[in-house]
Amino acid sequence: MSVPQEHLASRRHLKSRDSQWARALANWLGRAGVPPDAISVMSVAFAGGAMACFLVAGDQTHVPGIVGAWLGAIVCIQLRLLCNLMDGLVAVEGEHGSPVGAIFNDAPDRVADVLILVGAGYSGAGDPGVVKLFEVIPMGWCCAVVAVWTAYLRTLGASLTGTHDFRGPMAKQHRMAVLCVGALIELVQHLTDGSRNGVLFALTVIFFGGLWTCWRRIRAMAATLKQPKPRP
Repeated sequence: MSVPQEHLASRRHLKSRDSQWARALANWLGRAGVPPDAISVMSVAFAGGAMACFLVAGDQTHVPGIVGAWLGAIVCIQLRLLCNLMDGLVAVEGEHGSPVGAIFNDAPDRVADVLILVGAGYSGAGDPGVVKLFEVIPMGWCCAVVAVWTAYLRTLGASLTGTHDFRGPMAKQHRMAVLCVGALIELVQHLTDGSRNGVLFALTVIFFGGLWTCWRRIRAMAATLKQPKPRP
């Protein structure tokens, strides 16, 4: 089934799409008859798994639990990103797309972002309750709002200018990479009984980087709209 052009225009350029392993996995999924829309929905399940791991990670007191919870969150985040890669490859390159593929390509991502970032915000970071900046700002929720805002500005810009703006520095893949690094730092800190601030550091970077991303996208959108339109 052919994929609508608007769906193609909304796809972010990823170098990993051209890797041999990614294409081999996408071909296997296509031959197995796995619908790309189902892969998109599966990304939400993995995001929920990451959230669950984050929710219990901060309270672990034994090494297996500590390692399992933090690494579980990281693995689930990577599997979520793998689903984001595979759904497009199976749909477009594998020609298994559906008429509603554009919906499934974007809508589950908003839920997945919120689950992961809010879950990270409740991971404890050494203290019970919400990870907060200056003991005031709940960073998980703030990052979730900014993540949804960046996506909204991308789709708003596409509706107004006809072009999807994927500029960062805190687009989806950047947010997840920073959070995984923060979780690894937190894991080491948790195991060594040190000051635990890895997740707080990651969420702070995501929050302020996300605000900068939103500002850049708004500024680019405004500049495009201010350009004189050619006369008919």
